[in-house]
Amino acid sequence: MGFTAVHADWGRLDASLDDLGCGRAWEDVHRVEGLHLACPECGGRMFARVSSRRARYFYHQERPPQCELANESQEHHLLKLELAMAARAAGFRAELEVSSETGNWRADVLVFDAQSRAFMALEAQLSPMTPEDARMRTDRYRRDGVGVCWVGLQGRPWQRAVPSLRVEYPEERAAGWTVRHGLARYTWTPRTLAGKAGWTHIACPLGDAIRWILQGRVHPHTGAGGTVWWTAAAYVELAVARARLEAEADAAARARAFERARRSGTAHAAAAERRLEEALLQAQERQAEQERLAAFFEHAGIDARVWPAFTQLVRTASGKPVEYGGQSPAHGNGLLVYSRPRPGRAFRLAGVVCPDTQALARWPAELTILVPGQTWLARIQAAARAPLKVAVLDPTTKHCTFLRIRPQPPDPPAPPQPGHSR
Repeated sequence: MGFTAVHADWGRLDASLDDLGCGRAWEDVHRVEGLHLACPECGGRMFARVSSRRARYFYHQERPPQCELANESQEHHLLKLELAMAARAAGFRAELEVSSETGNWRADVLVFDAQSRAFMALEAQLSPMTPEDARMRTDRYRRDGVGVCWVGLQGRPWQRAVPSLRVEYPEERAAGWTVRHGLARYTWTPRTLAGKAGWTHIACPLGDAIRWILQGRVHPHTGAGGTVWWTAAAYVELAVARARLEAEADAAARARAFERARRSGTAHAAAAERRLEEALLQAQERQAEQERLAAFFEHAGIDARVWPAFTQLVRTASGKPVEYGGQSPAHGNGLLVYSRPRPGRAFRLAGVVCPDTQALARWPAELTILVPGQTWLARIQAAARAPLKVAVLDPTTKHCTFLRIRPQPPDPPAPPQPGHSR
């Protein structure tokens, strides 16, 4: 079953809309003899029907085994409809079962902004999927400028890898769907180190969660362990404030230890004083650097705690003095890396850390892309459209691997579907 069908003259029909999305009434397609409707996925003949719950949909005359729309489960069907209705209730235009122009993705629900630009896909994902597949499919949407929220009914490993919601099917017909996992708040009360702090997943109606996502009130956030969830910017700021307070407390503790050593008056205390001063300065510099790079850590999904180890690997692999610049929009918001070939020479641009894969089409051949592990390497390999130099620096294993990535051929355009109206 599906919510959409194609008519040779009227174009695309959406059973969830009062005018079917083409200015026609349901009576024009329901139980009309001689009417020819086609599946937008496989081109097979379809008919209009109303379910026992009064839901309108289209069904195949003969169910083709390879057509995804023909073989959707009842739960998948109902969840797609619920997502579309939630988006429309939030004030957005939402269309069901929409494919991209190139055919490289098909959204269960595609949401459009006030300028009629597609900006968010809502995916009812009930079948098995690996985290790698989830990231790859999410990247396909991102390359076309479309965000995505994956919605499932059970806890799955892929939900930790991409922006997602886990929902609960309503037990009663009149009840609404409920989000049980995927939205989180940061709790810290009182705002001292004595108070407990941490991220807590919250439950809410699915309609509220979809409205917050589409209105931009919550955004995907990557935690220290690489898990992704939706949260508000204010909660991220609160978590950063807590981390800053912990760093300040640590610095204060070191200062007190320094004072005790200074008062001892011994040579050992004097040496310890110098070491503590250096440690404080390094801690402050690291704290300042990590605060400066907070936006980059969010972009790259890198845990700030492993950044010093990653930096040491960069310096070891380079064998030269290295400095970090800022994030460069011209280089996919990656972090610029400068090196100095010899003493007395100026630093020059040598590489970029974790650039957005959309920026790789015309990548400068002389630059090295630095990535922290195999996940980023896979993204770079999948997006490469020119020869690339990549350094995989794993801060956990302390291992460095230098690779030459060959360009990947572009995906061939999908053949037109029989009976599809453009």
